[in-house]
Amino acid sequence: MIKSNAKQRTSDLLEGDIGTTLKRMTIPMILGMVMMMSFGLIDTFFVSLLGTDPLAAISFTFPVTFTVISLNIGLGIGTSAIIGKLQGSKEITKSQHYATGSLMLSVLLVGALAAIGFFTIEPVFKLLNATDNLMPYISDYMGLWYLSSIFLAMPMVGNSVLRACGDTRTPSIVMAAGGGLNALLDPIFIFGLGPIPAMGIKGAALATFIAWIVGALWILYILAVRRKLMLPRLLTLAELRDSSREILKIGLPAAGANMLTPVAGGVMTAVVAGYGAEAVAAWGVGNRMESIASIVVLALSMTLPPFISQNVGAGQVERVKTAYSLTLKFVLVWQFAIFLVMWGLSSWIAVAFANEAEVSVLIQLFLMIVPLGYGMQGIIILTNSSLNAMHRPMTALTLSVIRLFVFFVPISVAGSFLFELKGLFAGTVIANIAMACVSFVVFKRAITQFELDKETSEHS
Repeated sequence: MIKSNAKQRTSDLLEGDIGTTLKRMTIPMILGMVMMMSFGLIDTFFVSLLGTDPLAAISFTFPVTFTVISLNIGLGIGTSAIIGKLQGSKEITKSQHYATGSLMLSVLLVGALAAIGFFTIEPVFKLLNATDNLMPYISDYMGLWYLSSIFLAMPMVGNSVLRACGDTRTPSIVMAAGGGLNALLDPIFIFGLGPIPAMGIKGAALATFIAWIVGALWILYILAVRRKLMLPRLLTLAELRDSSREILKIGLPAAGANMLTPVAGGVMTAVVAGYGAEAVAAWGVGNRMESIASIVVLALSMTLPPFISQNVGAGQVERVKTAYSLTLKFVLVWQFAIFLVMWGLSSWIAVAFANEAEVSVLIQLFLMIVPLGYGMQGIIILTNSSLNAMHRPMTALTLSVIRLFVFFVPISVAGSFLFELKGLFAGTVIANIAMACVSFVVFKRAITQFELDKETSEHS
């Protein structure tokens, strides 16, 4: 029955109606991400009850934690592209080896990065302009978070294996359950309950730690025992080296591209810090709200690549072009509607997440400007994920560099210099518009080149 369902999912990706297939894959991902990110927002809400300093401290951690998460995302992208193509070309046994190798590789690399991060907490956050009064909060949170990040690697990369095989429902359940457990434990560990003492911001990290351990054990059971999509053993050193080479060929550029985002975010946080702790707190809340507002785009960025990679493996270029065009049109309309909603609710959201009037005003300002660029940002995200799925990771990496360090940071900083925070927020919108146009043109050229290469191989 399990094998039959797996074959059906692959058949849908290669032969089913494109719109219907993408809808079937994306809806479970949206639901899972709504749960997970909503609980992440709840996490921020509970920390905000501790005061402005803890909220500002956790806002400082976003660029750093996302650096580690970006490595997992990159490895997941590489895993999904490789396994999706193998599934499309019916190389199932090889797919199992690569799935096992990807999980082992993620634990090794994330563990190494987490160890470096643990021993450099203070100097790194000093570089981000964190003040002395925030450092105790940051150290309490990050010390435990780095340890827990090793367990996050397994569910993140494991979910990529499932999505590459056409299953988006199971990853959604795993994501939602992890987020739910985190949200349930947050108030208990942060504020204390019965014999459990109040741990403050460290309690938020402990809740995350436990949730990720549960997620890691669960995904290993699903892949190795229930679905048999990976081997029930560790790879030998030679096997790991062989599988890692292919995964890293796509995964490292993809991870690098994702890691550039928190680097740019760190630069922007340092700029915002010049306006005070209130501005940093507002910036942190705004970024969390951006994650919620971009759920549909992020879900599509996880479901479109398996569709593309399997069809690339099967040589069906027209289905790739149609899927890309269809998702871009949808995202532009959807994200403009999101902007209108966030504009209308900005004052309510600001009051809910701020104890101080100044923080509330800045949150509202963010929500009335920045979301205008979310549709264009969606085009950028979907183009990069599509290029990785087509095994064009260096093109995607180049676009990420251009996006962040040619458009996003320079234009936003220039806006800040000319018009303070309002100019910075408007600069992010202008940067997204410019980069979306560049991304669209680059993808069209990449797909044309793919068609030419396909024709050449067929005639040779």
